[in-house]
Amino acid sequence: MVGLPSRLPRLALLAAAFAVVWGTPVLAQETAVVRVKLIQGEVPVDPQVRGVHNTKQIAFMLEYADPTQDPADAAALEFMVGDKKAHFAHGQPMAQVEGGPVNIWYWRNETPGAADMNGQGVGTVKKQAQQDVQAKGIWKDEKTKVRFKERKLNLRKDAKGELMKDPKTGDPLFDEETKVVEQDATGVWRVVFTRALTTTDPNDAQFQLGTFPNIAFAVWDGKKLESGDLKESGSQKAVTSWWYFNAVPPTDYSIYLYGLIAVVVAAGVEYVIIRKAKKGQPA
Repeated sequence: MVGLPSRLPRLALLAAAFAVVWGTPVLAQETAVVRVKLIQGEVPVDPQVRGVHNTKQIAFMLEYADPTQDPADAAALEFMVGDKKAHFAHGQPMAQVEGGPVNIWYWRNETPGAADMNGQGVGTVKKQAQQDVQAKGIWKDEKTKVRFKERKLNLRKDAKGELMKDPKTGDPLFDEETKVVEQDATGVWRVVFTRALTTTDPNDAQFQLGTFPNIAFAVWDGKKLESGDLKESGSQKAVTSWWYFNAVPPTDYSIYLYGLIAVVVAAGVEYVIIRKAKKGQPA
């Protein structure tokens, strides 16, 4: 999840796809919240599921349109690690944020499973020694109509055409351009990522029920062009900024128990009062 997103609208990605998956608004911004509901039993890895957890394992389904199934098709989820605010571009320090470590779950069609990676800045991403993530993808030849927000980051240039940089960090500056696109799509990828809510790896993002961690998404169209190059690889991809997700905690039934106890106590007191009142009446 490095660099600029793809400028091609062929991926019916992100806002529309996640609206289907988790019921969020179609044009949701980075303030959108993905609700991960609680289930009983094992967390499934079949990509027909949505966002779920069972208080121990969590699963995310990333669904997006891609007209062809290619070996180099890929997708990734990204999370902040710890309390330090990180930029969605691999935690890269920028004018808006100081930068911080990120945890990336990466899936690629031609490679079984998933890669559990970490980084703190562009060019620093590497595979972790401890691998805790699993992933499974299924591509189907389906036709669908999608409406999504296309987002582009363009390098900012001065009047002379030279790249402008942040005076504090020296990093390139970007201008954001967005527009709403609606198109027919044929071919859909559904990729499910699974992992334990918490792990022993300090490089991993740790998830607590009821909290609102950040999450970002990216996909690559791995179609091979006539030149032999991949349509998208490396920094060429479709990517979102930060969203939030919430792993819904189990219902606290103690409030109902306390209410029941209160009712029972009240009924018992009333019964005692009535008994005493009857005993005090003349025969």
